[in-house]
Amino acid sequence: MSRDPWSLSIRAQENASFPTRLDSSEATASGRDTISVQGDVNGNLDPEEGYRWEEGDKVDPAEQSLLQKLLRRVVVNCNDQVEVLQSDPNSPLSSVKSFEELRLKPELLKGVYTMGFNRPSRIQETALPMLLAHPPQNLIAQSQSGTGKTAAFSLAMLSHVDPSNKWTQCLCVAPTYELALQIGQVIEQMGQFCLDVKVAYAIRGNRVERGVKLQEQIVIGTPGTLLDWCTKHKVIDLKKISMFVLDEADVMIATQGFRDQSIRIQRALSKDCQMLLFSATFEESLWEFAERVIPEPNIIRLRREEETLDNIKQFYVSCKNKEDKLEALYNLYGTLTVAQAIVFCHTRATAAWLSAVLKQEGHQVALLSGELTVEQRAAVIERFRTGKEKVLVTTNVCSRGIDVEQVSLVVNFDLPVNMEGKADHDTYLHRIGRSGRFGKRGFAVNMVDSRLAVGILHQIEQHFRTTGFVFDFHPKMQTIQLFSSFPLQIGKSLSSTPPMWERWKRFNFNHFCFIFYFEFA
Repeated sequence: MSRDPWSLSIRAQENASFPTRLDSSEATASGRDTISVQGDVNGNLDPEEGYRWEEGDKVDPAEQSLLQKLLRRVVVNCNDQVEVLQSDPNSPLSSVKSFEELRLKPELLKGVYTMGFNRPSRIQETALPMLLAHPPQNLIAQSQSGTGKTAAFSLAMLSHVDPSNKWTQCLCVAPTYELALQIGQVIEQMGQFCLDVKVAYAIRGNRVERGVKLQEQIVIGTPGTLLDWCTKHKVIDLKKISMFVLDEADVMIATQGFRDQSIRIQRALSKDCQMLLFSATFEESLWEFAERVIPEPNIIRLRREEETLDNIKQFYVSCKNKEDKLEALYNLYGTLTVAQAIVFCHTRATAAWLSAVLKQEGHQVALLSGELTVEQRAAVIERFRTGKEKVLVTTNVCSRGIDVEQVSLVVNFDLPVNMEGKADHDTYLHRIGRSGRFGKRGFAVNMVDSRLAVGILHQIEQHFRTTGFVFDFHPKMQTIQLFSSFPLQIGKSLSSTPPMWERWKRFNFNHFCFIFYFEFA
């Protein structure tokens, strides 16, 4: 039996419980079998009955970070602006355009090139001179996943190590077992020609003998295990550590206990230890944490271009129930020329149901939700990215940080809501941002099937009003329209098509006539 991640993910999907009963006794006007679903897999009640929030598929920050590392095998091209704040404003600011300028050890430089790094990334150009400076400089660095943060501090640790000293000199703290292994793989690959440099992993399952000092110069681990090795088992002398790295700090502080454990390790280090903190995001809580653990830091921020809605054209379709939503999805995908599409659902149950009925209709569909392991999710996304499946049905586990260039359509089968049943604006932005990537035009279609959903639309419109959205309500058509500068007309005459609109499509959703005028680039 196959044990690869894709096979395991397929098995997990097939074993999912689909609350679906297919009834072929009646045929619809479109010739498609009527689908009868027992129970409300959406977790929604009729508006008259009130609203009960159903917990959606949660996004684990550590799992999301690992997933992005698995999917991004190379450093991404990045043109974002680098912001630098030096602890000493009078100190000259250095930048490098090649690894040779860093005067690395020949065996380390060979390892860098063997990994396929031809020149430093944007953040590495500025960070590496600081990381390799004498005397050492502390650093807080923020940039998106895939921009070379891990390679930067891995190079710094390998440069600082004295192979003749058989004790631990560099510590790297990561929030999870899997992320620690990922970092270790980068260090071992980069240092493959540094034969006298050894790496140890302070992770669950690895045992050490109490009181016997480690001889590995670099130790990577999770906060709890590292703290035990240092304080309980005393196999690491924290006063001899010359470099301390906190990676994925935003994930670290989101995990209960890791924050305090990391602070305890940092406080036991010598004042001469170089301290580095890396994060993909910087919220206010993270700044407070960073200021506590990194004294007198240089700060590098890679200002990421804000996700905007300018090149994403959004539509809302009025539906009576989830069966109408399904019919609208069929019509939409069958009428538009779509490369690939992502359909977002609120719960795993809805995603499993929708995936099942779409597959029965003959669509190439992948299912991605929280019951899959990170490796299985990566395998599903890779297949979708390479075009083996055209439709990805998912929950919020795919709403952030996953870039697939061919995606031109995003469908919110369920509108995103938070625990209070209010509109989740951030999730909405990240969801529809899966289309229109890399400067291309994208489409987002939102399914509306209750007065509650209408209220959520109002909340979204109010939140994004500053972006130039126009909100229009057509009671006769029982539909709601949200759009920016994209030309859209509903319920207008077919006889007068403006010349600027190069093409129009007519949709028949739920017995209402929707006329969309598309202007294609």
